[in-house]
Amino acid sequence: MSSISELRNPSLRELSRSRSDKVESPLPHPVFKFQTGCERRQRRRKKRAISSKKLRMGSSVLSYVMSVSMASPRFLTSMSSSLLQRSYLKRWGRMHHHRLPSGYVGTSRCYYSVLVSQSDASETPSTSVKKRVVSGVQPTGSIHLGNYLGAIKNWILLQNTYETFFFIVDLHAITLEHDVKQLATATKSTAAIYMACGVDTTKASVFVQSHVRAHVELMWLLSSVTPIGRLNRMIQFKEKSREAGDEQVGVALLTYPVLMASDILLYQSDLVPVGEDQKQHLELTRELAERVNYIYGRKWKKMGGRGSTIFKVPEPLIPPAGARVMSLTDGLSKMSKSAPSDQSRINLLDPKDVIANKIKRCKTDSFPGLEFDNPGRPESNNLLSIYQLISGRTKEEVAQECQDMNWGTFKTVLTDALIDHLHPIQVRYNEIMSDSAYLDRVLAEGATKASIIADATLNNVYQAMGFLRR
Repeated sequence: MSSISELRNPSLRELSRSRSDKVESPLPHPVFKFQTGCERRQRRRKKRAISSKKLRMGSSVLSYVMSVSMASPRFLTSMSSSLLQRSYLKRWGRMHHHRLPSGYVGTSRCYYSVLVSQSDASETPSTSVKKRVVSGVQPTGSIHLGNYLGAIKNWILLQNTYETFFFIVDLHAITLEHDVKQLATATKSTAAIYMACGVDTTKASVFVQSHVRAHVELMWLLSSVTPIGRLNRMIQFKEKSREAGDEQVGVALLTYPVLMASDILLYQSDLVPVGEDQKQHLELTRELAERVNYIYGRKWKKMGGRGSTIFKVPEPLIPPAGARVMSLTDGLSKMSKSAPSDQSRINLLDPKDVIANKIKRCKTDSFPGLEFDNPGRPESNNLLSIYQLISGRTKEEVAQECQDMNWGTFKTVLTDALIDHLHPIQVRYNEIMSDSAYLDRVLAEGATKASIIADATLNNVYQAMGFLRR
C-alpha cells in the first residue's frame, strides 16, 4: 500500500507506479483514485468557469460587430470588417471548440456557424458594392432639354448600377434673386419631373436639399478651410457677378461652390455626374476633401477616430454625349434657364405647338447637308446631337440618315421626335402633380434616408474638428 508521503511526493509516486507495474498490481489504492478524481473535478469546474466567461465575452464582441455591421452596410462590406470578423471567429472557434464542456459546445458552434454564414454571405456583395452617386437640379425656372439630356436622362441608367441620391437643390436657387412665391411650387414640380422622366423611387432617393439640414452645417465647416482666393477665381462667380453687378451679388454666390462641395461630400459620394462647366467646382470639392483629410484626419485617428479618411474624394462622371446641350439661338452657348429668351430652350413641359415653333425658328446655317463635329457648324452639331439622344440611335446612324437632308426636312423630323418623346413625360408629370400626398410622402422618405447618411458624416467631421459631442 502506498503511503500518504508517496502520494504527495511526485518522485515517490513515480516510484510507486513503477513498482506496481512490475508486479502487475490491479488499480491503484482507492485513496489515490479518490484524490485524483477530486482534482480532476476541480480542474473541470475551473475550466468550465473560464470557458463560460470567454464564451460570454466572445458572444458580446461578435454581437456588437454584427450589430454595427447590420446598422451600417458599408461597414459590413468593407474589407477590414470582413477580415476582422473572420480572423476573430477562427481564433475563437479553435480556442473553444474542443475545450468547452459538453453543455456549451452546441452554443459555440451555433454562434460560429451563424456568424460565418453572415460573413460569407457578405463576401459576394463586398466584391461588388454599389458606388454612390449624387446629383441635383435647381428648381428655378423650367426644366429644359439641356437638364434632361445632360443629367436626368442619364440618371435613369445610373440608378440601375449605382446607389443614387437625386435631390432638388433649392438652397442653390437663392444665390441670386428669386421668386419667393414660386420657389415651393417649383421645388415640387422639379421632383415630379424627376419621377416622370423615369427616376424610380424604389431604387433612388429623391428629396429636397433644404430638408436635410446637414448640408448647411457642413458647408460652414468646409468654409473654414476654403481659401477666399480660390472662390474668387471660380468662372461662374466671375460671369454672374459681372452680369449682375457687384452691388447686386451676395455672399451666397461666392460660397456657392462650398455648398456644392457639401452636397457631394456629405454622402461620401464616389462619382458625381457633371458637365464640362461644372468640372471646376468638382475640382474644388476634391481639394477640400483632401485638405480636411490631411488637416483633421490624422488628429482624429489619434483621438480614437475610425481612420484618417474623413471624406471620400469623388471622381467626375461625364457622359460621352449630351453633357452640354447648346442654345437654340446660339450654338456656342449652353442651353440655360437664365437666358432671357425662352426661344433659346425647349422646356420639358412645352406644348406641341410651342415645340414646333421653337424648332422652326431655331438658328441654322447655309451649308448643304448636316454633319457632326464640324467646328464651323455648331448649330448643326447641336441639333443632330439632340436628335440622336432623343431617338436613341447611334451617331453613325443619325449621320447617315441626315447627311443629305436640308434644314426644312430635318426640322420636321426633329420636331416629331421631340413631341413623341416628351408627351409621355408630360402625361406622367400631370398624374404625379395631381396626387400631392404621394409626392410629399416620396420626398419625406427620401429625406429620412438621406439624413441617416448625412448626419453620420457630419458627426464625424464635428468630432475630427474637436467640437464637444452633442
